[in-house]
Amino acid sequence: MNFALIMFLLLVATGAIWLLDHFVLKSSREPDQAEPWWIEYPKSFFPVILIVFLLRSFLVEPFKIPSGSMLPTLLVGDFILVNKFTYGIRLPIVNIKLFDMNDPRRGEIMVFRYPENPSVDYIKRVVGLPGDRIAYRNKRLWINGEEVAVAAAGEYNYVEPGSLEFVPTLRFSETLGTHQHAILIKPKMPTVELSGVRPFPSRDNCTYNDSGLTCTVPPGHYFLMGDNRDSSSDSRYWGFVPERNIVGKAFLIWWNFDDFKRIGRSIN
Repeated sequence: MNFALIMFLLLVATGAIWLLDHFVLKSSREPDQAEPWWIEYPKSFFPVILIVFLLRSFLVEPFKIPSGSMLPTLLVGDFILVNKFTYGIRLPIVNIKLFDMNDPRRGEIMVFRYPENPSVDYIKRVVGLPGDRIAYRNKRLWINGEEVAVAAAGEYNYVEPGSLEFVPTLRFSETLGTHQHAILIKPKMPTVELSGVRPFPSRDNCTYNDSGLTCTVPPGHYFLMGDNRDSSSDSRYWGFVPERNIVGKAFLIWWNFDDFKRIGRSIN
């Protein structure tokens, strides 16, 4: 569901009724005559819808985490806020950039439109910038020939949402740029499920084998991965994220019905 489009259509409809009443219908009513319901309700909702639409389009937008691909950083059920202007001011719905602000940096958590279906929003961590050479082999990450620093941080076990399956993993601390964060690894899982790799634009920039992959990020694109490395559908499988698909930077957990202690936690 394209919520921004729905909000825009409601805004146009209620705004049109408000304008019609202000310039045409109001003058034809008697001074003591009440407004019809089909005028009163849209006029009441119009300013509310306008404020919400502007806030969601240009300042912050709420999202709910639907899967465990970003564990342990983000949990299923986390409600987060996304900064819509960090990476530039964009027109709502069409997502055309009007003003540049900052470029995405390695280690930041980004919300973007899924390249295979732009009506769906995804959230992953920025790993590769335009021009970077990314290698992920034997569960280790290299960027431009340099191995990314990791440190063992014990075990992390969780229950798979929906299936109630107990999932044991190893936890590591990884440093990407200025961001130090946790990642999860399942040692017995392959580095990349080769059967799950789909054709995608600039697929020729990548080479795959049993040990993993190496990709060169095209200009104007980004390579993103989930923190739960072996339970994440990300750039390893469906390719690079074009700059035009960027929605914003995740920065705050504002609600979680199952764990109130997570409320107000910043996202690193």
